[in-house]
Amino acid sequence: MQIVAINKKARDYEILETYEAGIELKGTEVKSLREKNVSFKDSFCRIKDGEIYLLNLHISPYRFANRFNHDPERPRKLLLHKKEIKKLTGKLSTTGLTLIPTKIYFNDKGIAKIEVALAKGRKQYDKREEIKKKEIDKKIKSFMKYGGR
Repeated sequence: MQIVAINKKARDYEILETYEAGIELKGTEVKSLREKNVSFKDSFCRIKDGEIYLLNLHISPYRFANRFNHDPERPRKLLLHKKEIKKLTGKLSTTGLTLIPTKIYFNDKGIAKIEVALAKGRKQYDKREEIKKKEIDKKIKSFMKYGGR
């Protein structure tokens, strides 16, 4: 598995479930993804007419393409099973839940996949609490490594 990009803003959410989905891409988009020219800034997923679309994902235009290049921020259809889409639709009707992309990668067969997560927004105090836990764990590991020196 070759990871292309990871959404760092996804850390601000409490991830409940993750799903692997295919992406409907054009040829120049795939070539641009292989060069890792992608940005997750403000990207999110929306369900429309029983299909899931990825919005605001910026895939830079392929530099060697000519007039057949793609629109960098066009909506991209995500490919999931109908049963999974219905399940997500039911869960997203609950307030406070959202569907966010977490990472894009190429699987072992060379097919572009995206991992989307059903997430719940964290409050500011939850974020601070998690930072404290990480710092404490870091201090404990360093103490164990150096034996209190």
